[in-house]
Amino acid sequence: MKPATLGPDDLLPADRIPPPWPGRSVLLDGSVIHVRDTPATAPDAEPALYVHGLAGSAQNWTDLAGLLAGRLDGQAVDLPGFGHSDPARRYTIGSFADRIVRWIEHSDRGPVHLFGNSLGGAVAVRVAALRPELVRTLTLISPALPFLDFRRSLQGRMLPLLVIPRGERLAAWRLAQLAPELMAQQVLEACIADLTRIGEQRRREALEELRLRHQTEHHAAAYVRTFRGIVSSFLRSYLPGSGSLWRMAAAVRAPTLVIGGRQDRLVDVRVAPQTARVIPDSRLLMLDAGHVAQMELPRTVARAVLGLLDDVAKVRDRG
Repeated sequence: MKPATLGPDDLLPADRIPPPWPGRSVLLDGSVIHVRDTPATAPDAEPALYVHGLAGSAQNWTDLAGLLAGRLDGQAVDLPGFGHSDPARRYTIGSFADRIVRWIEHSDRGPVHLFGNSLGGAVAVRVAALRPELVRTLTLISPALPFLDFRRSLQGRMLPLLVIPRGERLAAWRLAQLAPELMAQQVLEACIADLTRIGEQRRREALEELRLRHQTEHHAAAYVRTFRGIVSSFLRSYLPGSGSLWRMAAAVRAPTLVIGGRQDRLVDVRVAPQTARVIPDSRLLMLDAGHVAQMELPRTVARAVLGLLDDVAKVRDRG
């Protein structure tokens, strides 16, 4: 592990708020996956794929992907059951990783620069460990790798739903009691350390996303079942066997950037440094931010990604 380096700020586009990405629905293996594209602004840009976290969507990557369009030809997908993608039969880190692998194969863009936030970080680690030929570099932002002290996460209060029969029905009832405006505010407060960093347009988009979720019958079940899958993967990671996410992290060979938020309220703040210690070729950046640093401090995150890309290019040129 070594400290992350920041690329020059003047290599990034001027401050602006990109509009929501144009999205498209693609039929893949019998179900719809929703994809948002950030076309490259340079001819030599390399492919990138962005994977969101629990209850997030592809929109979480709008600002970062826009800033990196001079280097990366970006795509972000809605995981099954979230955003505009169809629901799934299974909501486990393994099943999500399989879906990401299938998308990379289907789009024929691999190997890609793979990005993951929270749940998406755990998914990306699994993809990089099991299918290294598909991953050029790995960027993990507040990755949801295993920790057992759920007092360090606001989501710990969700644990009782996992032992209640048909807990997703109770979750659906609870969600129905909250107005989308109030829920959007609560989500932002849980994920963002400094809400003044989030502009009005992004707030409107978050509200629009939550209104969409209120209209889907599968949203509560997807959330609860995915959270159950995360907790199950955490527990398995401390038992013998090949399914441990920590063992998979140790097997990652792609050059990796790990970014953590010192004010993360959803993932134990000790996880990002531990992830960087476990992954062999890693760089660590800790920010004064919450759970979604790519939304809260997109320019700083983009500069760290430029540092990773430049580091990899130097190694390649020497070789």
